[in-house]
Amino acid sequence: MLQGIRNASQHWLGKIVLTVVFTLLIAGVGIYGVEEFFRGGASNNVATVGSTPITAEQVRSAYQNQMQRYQAQLKRALTPDQARMLGLDRQVMSQLITEAALDQKTHDLGLAVPDSSVIRAIHDEKSFQNQQGQFEPQLFYQTLQRAGLNEGMFVREQRAVIARLQLAEAVSSDLHVPVALREAVHRYTTERRAASYLMLTPSTAGQIPDPTDEELKTWYDANKSGFRAPEFRSANLLVVDPEAMAKPEAITDADARAAYGLNKDRYGSPEKRTIQQIVFPDSAAAEAARKAIEDGSKTFEAVATERGTDKKDLTLGTLTKSELFDKAVGDAAFALPEGGVSQPVQGRFGTVLLRVTKIEPGTVKPFEQVEGEIRKGLALARARDAMETTRDAIEDQRAGAKPLTDIAAERGLKLVSVKAVDPNGKDPEGRKVGDIPDPDTTLPALFRAEIGGDNEPLRTKAGGYVWYDVTNIDPAHDKPLDQVKDGVKAGWTAAEIAKRLQAKGRELTEKLNKGESLEDVAKEVGVNSQEVQDLARNQARDMLTTDDVNLIFATPVGKAGTAAANDSRAVFKVTAATMPAFVADSPSDRTITQNFQAALADDVLSQYIAEVQKNAGVKIDAPALRRAIGGEY
Repeated sequence: MLQGIRNASQHWLGKIVLTVVFTLLIAGVGIYGVEEFFRGGASNNVATVGSTPITAEQVRSAYQNQMQRYQAQLKRALTPDQARMLGLDRQVMSQLITEAALDQKTHDLGLAVPDSSVIRAIHDEKSFQNQQGQFEPQLFYQTLQRAGLNEGMFVREQRAVIARLQLAEAVSSDLHVPVALREAVHRYTTERRAASYLMLTPSTAGQIPDPTDEELKTWYDANKSGFRAPEFRSANLLVVDPEAMAKPEAITDADARAAYGLNKDRYGSPEKRTIQQIVFPDSAAAEAARKAIEDGSKTFEAVATERGTDKKDLTLGTLTKSELFDKAVGDAAFALPEGGVSQPVQGRFGTVLLRVTKIEPGTVKPFEQVEGEIRKGLALARARDAMETTRDAIEDQRAGAKPLTDIAAERGLKLVSVKAVDPNGKDPEGRKVGDIPDPDTTLPALFRAEIGGDNEPLRTKAGGYVWYDVTNIDPAHDKPLDQVKDGVKAGWTAAEIAKRLQAKGRELTEKLNKGESLEDVAKEVGVNSQEVQDLARNQARDMLTTDDVNLIFATPVGKAGTAAANDSRAVFKVTAATMPAFVADSPSDRTITQNFQAALADDVLSQYIAEVQKNAGVKIDAPALRRAIGGEY
């Protein structure tokens, strides 16, 4: 991204204002336009911030770009409903409103960015520079063309971005982290504690009698949610998969041989050469050295030594032509015979002499050896090409109310009949239902659909489609007590053990706080006491969980406490607390300062943006927004 802007945009605001413009520009996607979106007298503005409008075309373009970015990350298409569930419409509107608010504020303050600053920023952009680091006008215009932008649109947007970042810098720069805050963070992160503890295991709770029917029912009624049967659904899935539709046997011998001829390099190993290289300051020095090698007065190795080339650096390696980054070097090296020395070659990093010490010829597998692979690849490519035609044909049949079972039988396609599946992809016995294609996409769609609903097909990761019909819905319900009696009994017993351990833990804690030693109370319950040193916050240790350790830090030195530790219970006494002295401007203090400067800048900018929006006033035309993105806001 623009170098100067990149340096200024490491904070939260910079990321917001640059996200749409630069990320999608380099991806070749058009961003803001100024064409009318609504016709027939309808307003072109979706929202206004003060007097700064947000047009329908801005919203639509930013929304589509956000959709494309998510789809690229998820590697699958998103339906409008899925996009709304992800909140893409709200993300886009929030971003555009933030940018409009800052544009309004820069206008109110009279901030202006001169042409020279915009030009300098564009010239500093790495994406517009050639290999020598110089601005390349042709590359600049090619990039804009791919993005669907003209120079005027791009310059206007960059001027606005620079102004926003200047405003952000004015608000957030030179923020100082108070010493009191740095010292508090130092104390929190560097404090270490020591403690003595004992562990009350379930066996120390004693014999738990069997519960009465009334106790079981009472506990079951209070914990019904833990014994609730999830919703189960039955469905038919029609799967159109390119691999399943591919017919390698239909590929003719002529087509397979033609593909082999065009892609011979794929069916073997390319030629490799062991290449040596000596770098010279200019062509004259290289030519003089080459003549000395040619007339035998010097060896290639001797010239390398004179040039200060270490023996281990003389050989580039045994490489294919494609592995050589420098094309000129690759062309020259692969034109030499074995043992031959090249003419001076002007490479990217200077003038060089090359020598090839070994040639490993390339190999190509015969057609008969790779025929099956070629036929399979061609068939799969053709199946993918025909996928949309197949989709349209099946959609026509669906429009005629033909059941998926009939369509599958008629076309010889795979039909998956799911008898019962819950939202986690398990059957009533808790086993994973394994034949659901792309379950991460298909299962949520099944549980959004209704019986008899008109469902859009789902796109699979393999490039195919899945049509689905929900045939039965078994709603979620509480399992009756008789059906889950064993589980209820186990839960009641575990709760009783925990209750007894908690009571015993409180009793022992009181004794410790009254002056009894931890060794004595440990003997009382028949367990061993333990010592632990150098405890750090939020770090489990030995049998102590993270929660146990944090409670030790919340307990004064010399005091006792108790806490659950998985199915056991810890009783502890804090024996010591140590902390290194706070030293201002030490390496650790500078790290704290750096981390909190960014956090403070984010907080200040967030509050400033909220205040700007509040003062400017934000108005959203909900119907215009729905028309722009096709959904609810």
